[in-house]
Amino acid sequence: MTSRETQLVFSSPTAFLAFGFGSGLAPKAPGTFGTLAAVPFLWLLTLLNSWQYPLALILTFALGVYLCHATSKRLGVHDHGGIVWDEFVGLWLTFYLVPLNWWTVLLGFALFRVFDILKPWPIGYFDKRVHGGFGIMLDDIIAGAFAWLVLQGILRWFF
Repeated sequence: MTSRETQLVFSSPTAFLAFGFGSGLAPKAPGTFGTLAAVPFLWLLTLLNSWQYPLALILTFALGVYLCHATSKRLGVHDHGGIVWDEFVGLWLTFYLVPLNWWTVLLGFALFRVFDILKPWPIGYFDKRVHGGFGIMLDDIIAGAFAWLVLQGILRWFF
């Protein structure tokens, strides 16, 4: 990342959150580092009940639309690689109603990253066609939903 991006992240609360508390400044694989930075928050989310958790996802999604839009506009780059708030919320969606332990976190993390990186249909379709903060958030929400479905299937079939 450039010094301009670093300066923006540490001078703007909006960019600081959009860049995942600075995790998006990683020089290689910022999306993976951003996803990793989202993991500790999973344990806080487990304190929420089954209706509070989706409400938190809706609120963090709405916040993300604003954060991602404002930060990408300031940077002049749509869906800048360092903007990772979308990875945060996508990962959190992956773990709705999932019991947390080391192997579910590892598996859910891997599933989310695979869907986010490969962008199978319809993720890639929306990634290319929906713009602005909503578009930045949408493909990761769909990736999180796919990862959630696969993780739920694994938990039901094998455990």
